[in-house]
Amino acid sequence: MNDFLLNLANILSITLLYSAPLIYTALGGVISENGGVVNIGLEGMMSIGAIVGATVGFYSGNPWLAFLCAGLGGMALSLIHAVATVNLAADHVVSGIAINLLGPGLALYLCRLFFDGAAMSKAIPYQNKLPMVFKGIFTSERIGRYPILKYLDIIFSQYVIVYIAFALVFISWFVLYKTKLGLRIRAVGEHPRAAETLGVNAYLIKYIAVLTSGFLAGLGGGAMSLAVVSNFRETLISGQGFIALAAVIFGGWRPQGALLACLLFGAAQGLSIFLGSIGIQIDTNLLSMIPYILTLVVLVLFVKGSKAPSADGKPYERN
Repeated sequence: MNDFLLNLANILSITLLYSAPLIYTALGGVISENGGVVNIGLEGMMSIGAIVGATVGFYSGNPWLAFLCAGLGGMALSLIHAVATVNLAADHVVSGIAINLLGPGLALYLCRLFFDGAAMSKAIPYQNKLPMVFKGIFTSERIGRYPILKYLDIIFSQYVIVYIAFALVFISWFVLYKTKLGLRIRAVGEHPRAAETLGVNAYLIKYIAVLTSGFLAGLGGGAMSLAVVSNFRETLISGQGFIALAAVIFGGWRPQGALLACLLFGAAQGLSIFLGSIGIQIDTNLLSMIPYILTLVVLVLFVKGSKAPSADGKPYERN
């Protein structure tokens, strides 16, 4: 029984850690698509966020500055997507594909530029990574008296990015459904022309949604390079942006739904890592496929029941 609880606690701990970058990125996708702009370029924006976070974190030694810069890096790349889709009325999917080609390539170029031609950034020292919270909150005396606290300590000893991600889910939900700005974002996503007849600047709202999406995706990439691992490498993101996009669809384009989907995909990632760590004789390539197989299964089973905002992905031009 103790071994079962210990294994369960370890899986839940890994689930929370690997869900966090997906949550940031999926929230960005939710906001962008509620504003009527499909953003499949989340992968590329995460890549830029990851390299910017790793670079600033290594050279400045300030993980909070690095985390902020990671978000700004993703936002800078999202500006290209915003100009293409809003001002130039380009196809959203084509623009997103271009971002996904540009982002990883630019990230690798920046890595070689700042790290002496290497395809991997130098490791960030542990003390310069984003901090962990609630680690060792229970004393050994309390754990000895209440053994269940040992498992809670394993689960909730997390990098701060995990708790910020959960807070952002609530903030995103509140902004989208309880504020005037959120009402305008959703109105533009449903019917931009009607929104403009009521005095809403649809172009401005779309820009806000896309740039916020890029910022959050950049934070997702920064979370990977500043907490989950300690550096940037070419395969660091490797499909995380697409999994986050699947979480947006599976979650019904709502923050709370995206959260649950990210936890599900994070659990698949956590399970694959845990099984590999305890030496179960399964090919590592098969283990690494688990999150992606689950993503495909979820999309096949649930995508038909999901309804995007009416104007999502449709280029809008003023008369």
